[in-house]
Amino acid sequence: MNRLIRGGLSAAVIAGLALTVTLGAATAPRVQFTDAKLENGLRVIIAEDHTAPTFSIAVTYNVGSRNERPGRTGFAHLFEHMMFKGSENVGSGEHFVLVYGNGGDMNGSTNKDRTNYFERLPANQLDLALFLEADRMKSLDITKDNLQNQISTVQEERRQSVDNQPYGRTMEALDGLMYENASYRHSVIGSMQDLTAATVDDVSAFFRTYYAPNNAVLAIVGDVKPVECLAKVRKYFEGIPSQPPPPEPDMTEPAQTREKRLTIDDPLVRMPRIDIAYHIPPANTADSEALNVLGTVLSSGRSSRFFENVVRQKQLATQAFAGALESRGPGQFRAIALVAPGKDVADVEAAVYAEIDRVKTGTIEDWELQKARNSARRSLLGGLTSSLQRAVMLSQYAVYYNDPNIINTKLGKISAVTAADVQRVAGKYLTPENRTVVITMPKPAAATKGGE
Repeated sequence: MNRLIRGGLSAAVIAGLALTVTLGAATAPRVQFTDAKLENGLRVIIAEDHTAPTFSIAVTYNVGSRNERPGRTGFAHLFEHMMFKGSENVGSGEHFVLVYGNGGDMNGSTNKDRTNYFERLPANQLDLALFLEADRMKSLDITKDNLQNQISTVQEERRQSVDNQPYGRTMEALDGLMYENASYRHSVIGSMQDLTAATVDDVSAFFRTYYAPNNAVLAIVGDVKPVECLAKVRKYFEGIPSQPPPPEPDMTEPAQTREKRLTIDDPLVRMPRIDIAYHIPPANTADSEALNVLGTVLSSGRSSRFFENVVRQKQLATQAFAGALESRGPGQFRAIALVAPGKDVADVEAAVYAEIDRVKTGTIEDWELQKARNSARRSLLGGLTSSLQRAVMLSQYAVYYNDPNIINTKLGKISAVTAADVQRVAGKYLTPENRTVVITMPKPAAATKGGE
């Protein structure tokens, strides 16, 4: 169904998929789209929806921090910034001016597995959006001044979001302790030292390797006609040359055979926090949806087990969460508990493990499964009401799994999860030898001279 077809749109229309979105139906909503590929390798997904006279465009590049090598971390996120610093026909910062000045909005984001850029605009501005995305894909303006400016910007962002943020270093410590594989060990934002060391040659090489049409998926959702829309895409993008396929990162991770544990001091926090991570398989594999349901049972809402038993009844923690992170490589199921004032860290940690054990050996009620299905439906429907979220999901599923139609099948997989499935994955993955624990403790303020 997701076969890519070179040539005209008429040949690219996927059998069985019409060109509308149906929302509010009793059955799962279905996003209908076309899927084509240009000669230069750019994959183009178009979903027609005339609900409003607007459209959204998302360009997802198959590059994230997992593609960075040691000593050169933070490059993918750095490019999230560099891509707004101008290109052959667009001045520095003009991307913002042109989009906002024509009634749109825009942004970009980076994670370990991908980088995306997106805009929403009135329907009559399709040419503008395609021109802007194509121009920076073919001719990004990488200069020493631009690079230094954005390195400074990213380093300031790191100070704000990591170095000077309560619990900001906790996730870095957890990933660094949990993973043996370098691809997932470092943070997306990278290290100060690596950013400082970045050169124009380094960054230019990174751009040529990863920001090519054959390493990207373009999704357009909204008030467009697919035939006309694809013709415009060809006009702006088909002349951009493809590049040699980038190297695939090695994502192998050895099995963990013993608990890993670390305590860090954080002078910015007032209460201890417990972060527990378990290795799980990549997302979109056999156990993924059962792990997602497990996260809902443990911590979604005030009726969840963590909230009812750890937070409300025992009053050991002020907050407690759990859930599986979507990862293309070795994944994480993470549990976090913020220790309540006056409570012992060990007691809170033991209470978290007790709830996990209760899932493994006790009974999972029908209402808990139904709640997970309802939550998944609400989340999916909420996302699908936005043309931008549809564009992001379609392009991301295409990059991650070569299957944008996951947007139509994910809800059914969650609905099929049984109580036995949830207990099986809890018993299989949430084991003592497979967990990594980081305790973040308040660091007492240094005594001042004279005892003042």
